[in-house]
Amino acid sequence: MGYALKETKYRYRAWTKDGVWQEGELTEDKYIKIHEGSNVFHYGQAIFEGLKAYKHKDGKVYLFRPDLNYKRINNGLERIVAPQMDAEIFYEGIEEVVRANVDDIPEYGKQQSLYIRPFVIGQGMNLGVKPSKEYLYSVFCAPVGTYFKGGLSALDFITTKYDRAASRGMGQVKFAGNYGASLYPRKLAKDKGYAGVIYLDPQTHTKIDEVGAANFFGITHDNVLVTPKSPTILSSITKRSILYLAEHRLGMKVEERECFIDNIDEFKEAGACGTAAVITPIKSITHNGEKHQFGDGKVGPTVKKLYDLLVGIYYGDIESPEGWLKEVKL
Repeated sequence: MGYALKETKYRYRAWTKDGVWQEGELTEDKYIKIHEGSNVFHYGQAIFEGLKAYKHKDGKVYLFRPDLNYKRINNGLERIVAPQMDAEIFYEGIEEVVRANVDDIPEYGKQQSLYIRPFVIGQGMNLGVKPSKEYLYSVFCAPVGTYFKGGLSALDFITTKYDRAASRGMGQVKFAGNYGASLYPRKLAKDKGYAGVIYLDPQTHTKIDEVGAANFFGITHDNVLVTPKSPTILSSITKRSILYLAEHRLGMKVEERECFIDNIDEFKEAGACGTAAVITPIKSITHNGEKHQFGDGKVGPTVKKLYDLLVGIYYGDIESPEGWLKEVKL
């Protein structure tokens, strides 16, 4: 099972009224009927989140660090000038969808999960370039396996001349437009046989920003875990978790700093991380026609340790740091 959509029966919908989010409800209707003048179509007023529900050995179901998704969606709402959302509405939408689609949550031991997609769009008749007066919050889900084909195997990437986001734009927001802009460079990379692209910083094109729809991290030859520091990078929940686990569970030094593409050989291992990708080892990065391979081209030992730690926490096989797992009462 990959990330091909398998439709589930129920989704959740809530709307604003006079600028305030109202209590929502479950529905079986997978289609959304909105006005043709809605901002989502014309001015891109759309943000989304991504998180997963995991079934543990005892049959209980848990979400992974949803409090960070809640903070991030509200940051996004502020950036698109939409009303802030109460935690009650946010969690109700997610937990109601998980409970209603409980039969579609993959069983423990399959290394699969229920991917949950909350999103907010601006709707209602509007022709002027201004914020919407009405908003929809919706949540749907689908059972998924691994994002990249081959599971935990090292993949080849290539840098791109295109930018993921502007230097003072929406890079730190899970803004739908960022992902729309990524489709063309991703196609170019795929056509050349690569798994995806490495985005460089938009101002100088000398520093690594992100790996397609995931964050980059590298392991230096003296065992320091490094992730790029940049104002155009999405605040990744998986990256934050990896930094913590590397420092507190593996005893490593961690750094968030600039990662120059011309100094890529400082890393003996590298990976991409995110809710969908989890941790994907990077075999090589090709830049300006030159290919740099990490180590022997196989999954590195530190990347494997981090992957095992993170996945073990997801499924309840390894004790999680306090507050990382939220049980969904079925």
